[in-house]
Amino acid sequence: MTTLEQVTKEIVDLHDFFTQWFNGTTQRDQLESRFLTNLHEDVIFIPPEGHILSRSMLKEGFDKGFGSNTDFRIQIRDVTIRHKIGNLVLATYTEWQAGATQSENINARVTTVLMEMGVSIKWLHIQETWLPDSVKAAGSFDF
Repeated sequence: MTTLEQVTKEIVDLHDFFTQWFNGTTQRDQLESRFLTNLHEDVIFIPPEGHILSRSMLKEGFDKGFGSNTDFRIQIRDVTIRHKIGNLVLATYTEWQAGATQSENINARVTTVLMEMGVSIKWLHIQETWLPDSVKAAGSFDF
């Protein structure tokens, strides 16, 4: 499997889990094995609003969000490897959301992620930025 294929699978699988988590269609005990173990202990997540969240803050938010959004859907597009240095990969992708209740109902963002490639993939840094309205308007939310 190529690095791009590995990274794409990691991103898509994780976001599929997010959909299941917020829809309440997975087991609550899956949070650790399907999400938190993928995060480096010092991971930083910066959502489009600009807050800086730690791993423990993400866990707390996800604990509260289980089953809270039964109409939530995500589609990942445009995964691109930007740089690969040793076992580190910097990638970007777009995330299209529909049925969101914690942000605009229909929204889209570009995400930059730094991952450590190894036996397992660890997410080190994640930063999201809203896509411009013109890009969002040109995209499809039929997924």
